[in-house]
Amino acid sequence: MKPFVHEIRVRWADCDPAKIVYTGNIPMFALEAIEAWWEAHLGADWYRMNIDRDIGTPFVHLSVDFRSPVTPRHLLECSVAPLRIGESSIRFRVIGRQDGTVCFEGEFVEVFVAAQAHQKIPVPAEFRDSLEALVTAAQQGS
Repeated sequence: MKPFVHEIRVRWADCDPAKIVYTGNIPMFALEAIEAWWEAHLGADWYRMNIDRDIGTPFVHLSVDFRSPVTPRHLLECSVAPLRIGESSIRFRVIGRQDGTVCFEGEFVEVFVAAQAHQKIPVPAEFRDSLEALVTAAQQGS
């Protein structure tokens, strides 16, 4: 399976006085890439899942290692791969690259909730089979 890559055009406004991307924007870029993964693979972005299906997926964990500065000089290519599906959660790896150089890598865990009640729920049946297949495909591709 070909890795999923979401491209982000980094702007000057994303940068801090050191002329590199402000640290707080890195998780935002990764979350944007994960949402693009959801839409590309399951046809549902977070807004529609929350509003139309009452399914929320808040993040309960994230960790990021910084390898090289991100700048507006090149596109930021964020590869997204699901690592593990749990009873009520999914773990992703995101690797951000510019011009072939790894800039950051991290892991991000979402938990499924009933959006209105904000109560944890099992992975919805409508997603489980597809998510399990995508995790398996990602593991075979790595």
